[in-house]
Amino acid sequence: MKKILIIQGHPDKESFNFGLAQAYKKGALAAKSEVKEIIIRDLNFNPNLQYGYRKRTELEPDLLDAQEKIKWADHLVLVYPVWWGSIPAIMKGFFDRVFLPGFAFQKRENSVWWDKLLKNKSARIISTLDQPAWYYWLIYRQPSNYAMKKLTLQFCGIDPVRVTTIGPIRLSKEAYRQKWLTKIEKLGMEIK
Repeated sequence: MKKILIIQGHPDKESFNFGLAQAYKKGALAAKSEVKEIIIRDLNFNPNLQYGYRKRTELEPDLLDAQEKIKWADHLVLVYPVWWGSIPAIMKGFFDRVFLPGFAFQKRENSVWWDKLLKNKSARIISTLDQPAWYYWLIYRQPSNYAMKKLTLQFCGIDPVRVTTIGPIRLSKEAYRQKWLTKIEKLGMEIK
């Protein structure tokens, strides 16, 4: 049985992103996976890594709970909209505060290298756009997906990381959205 953690990065509960996360959850539960969720907008925490890594900022209870869920999971599913070529600010603050040295990675003393502390986990990124996905990939080189995949998740040892980019959402028809909800539910069943 797979242990799946869905991390919802959209700050609006009525967004299509919430529908996508629920579709993935429905598929995962149908496949008899165990599912937990982190809805970042509902957490009580300061998203600012106030001192960088120079001085430790104590983690709020919601962030300690998030770390326990991440440790528990075999597979992470990140759902977020792409805003200005990046992830929402609250999601960035979540990763800044949670994926800390000693939890997600550890720099080696007197070295430029690091140890990856979140190995033996896989991930799926589901991101939404207001432009066609091919355009985001071809023209902009998908900076948010690249940063999340390569510079965050794989940096910490999470691999493989698969990406599903959906767009354009703005001005999309109900049939288009329903097609994607069905596809995402199937992804939840397959857990790839």
